[in-house]
Amino acid sequence: MRMKLNYRIVILAIATIFGVFFSAPSLLQLQDGKKITLGLDLQGGLHMLLGVKTEEATASRIKSIAASIKNFTEKKDILLSNLDFDDSSVTFTLLDADDAKHIQEFLKKVEGMTVAANGENFSLTLTEEEKIKTQKQAIDQAIETIRNRLDQFGLSEPTVARQGNEAILVELAGIKTAEEEQRARELISRAAKLELMAVDEDRTARVNTMSSTDAASYGDVILEDVKNPLMKYLVHAIPILDGGMLTNATMGFDQNNRPLINFTLNAEGAEIFGDFTGRSVGKRLAVVLDGKVYSAPNINERIGGGSGQISGSYTVEEAKDLAIALRSGSLLVPIYVMEKRSVGPSLGADSIRASLLALVSGFVLVILFMIFYYGLAGVIATFAVVVNLFIILAMISLLGATLTLPGMAGIVLHIGLAVDANIIINERIREGLRAKVPVSRAVAEGYQKAMRAILDSNITQILACTILYAYGTGAIKGFAVTLSMGILASMLTAIVGTYGIYQFYMSRIEKDKNYTLWFGMTRKGA
Repeated sequence: MRMKLNYRIVILAIATIFGVFFSAPSLLQLQDGKKITLGLDLQGGLHMLLGVKTEEATASRIKSIAASIKNFTEKKDILLSNLDFDDSSVTFTLLDADDAKHIQEFLKKVEGMTVAANGENFSLTLTEEEKIKTQKQAIDQAIETIRNRLDQFGLSEPTVARQGNEAILVELAGIKTAEEEQRARELISRAAKLELMAVDEDRTARVNTMSSTDAASYGDVILEDVKNPLMKYLVHAIPILDGGMLTNATMGFDQNNRPLINFTLNAEGAEIFGDFTGRSVGKRLAVVLDGKVYSAPNINERIGGGSGQISGSYTVEEAKDLAIALRSGSLLVPIYVMEKRSVGPSLGADSIRASLLALVSGFVLVILFMIFYYGLAGVIATFAVVVNLFIILAMISLLGATLTLPGMAGIVLHIGLAVDANIIINERIREGLRAKVPVSRAVAEGYQKAMRAILDSNITQILACTILYAYGTGAIKGFAVTLSMGILASMLTAIVGTYGIYQFYMSRIEKDKNYTLWFGMTRKGA
């Protein structure tokens, strides 16, 4: 009696080693190696429902259009008077009627605006369709910005999704301390709106005696210094440029080893910045972040290259978070917390215990049934399922996927699905043995006949999982991922691996002819 090594059993051995090796760090909680990341429902964390003030999106859009008009007219040496804006419109007056043609050509390129001209007086308002579009884009932009910030913050698989029409659901697994929660909330809610604004040098001496209404009459706003709220700056309301032209922001250190932010502008921003500094030598430029003046240096010469710095009295951690916020983009509209819940780790421990109990119970029942009904074929199927579980855990660890409670439910469900393929194969083998064909042929035909049914079933399930992953939320995605991984792994273990085991022991099976022991059946006349 000689056991024959074959390529199928070699593949199964490699898959077994792969599964055990890469799942060991998670199962044994080893220091080295990638471990499975548990979701919010298993390890606890922070659950928040954020509201979005969409009505302020149109005001931000109007301000951006006003800045574009100012930049265009200054570049083309077109003189304007009374350039002003409010929450719904932009108004200005041309000083030279001959410039009307140039300004009208420019305004045609501004989408979503209704332009009314009365001689040299112009008024621009957003259309209703543009207002709706702007508000919708503000929510989409807020979701994308928050997701980018949390990804760079280092949290594993944060959930950021639209909830209803104007709310955003945020779930952060692994937030355990009040300090971590506060830092995450500040990073999420921070507007990170960068603006470079010209200081009104003609009236700045009167800033401490001037009201906001007085400043607005001159087209200015009064801003506080970030370090000293008593220090005021009078700056032009329309910024020179904003953070929308920012391409990068990184933390650095000044000559005194204090943290600062280095930022870089895109080509358009660099050109505007260079032109402004070139014609404003001797004046001051305020670096404004979220409505606070961080610095207002004098312009000594034209500044090219499109780069600058933001200095302030903050820690290294604060500087890193600020760089992340700037890099990820500013929030176009303010957000606020509608609902907040801290999920304790005890809930996760209870969920894990309940899921493990279901997993072990289901697995033991399946093993008992398979061994009782199919004999050694049931043992082989059980070994394939065990290898399958190791492969699933290894793939979750390597891919950095997050294991949630629905994901564990997917694993429990998959145990039954994985055994189902082995049941189909064993029944086809039994049919061949009852037809009194040689056992090697019965095994070969059993796998061949079962292949179509197994493939049809698994492909259908993978398509369903794909739809669940594409259109589901975070919890449903976790279920779809683990179930899909299990299906792919079972194709390897149930079809390739178990066939290799039968081929390895075929000479013994043919010699023993004990089909009751091997396949849980009797064959008369064998």
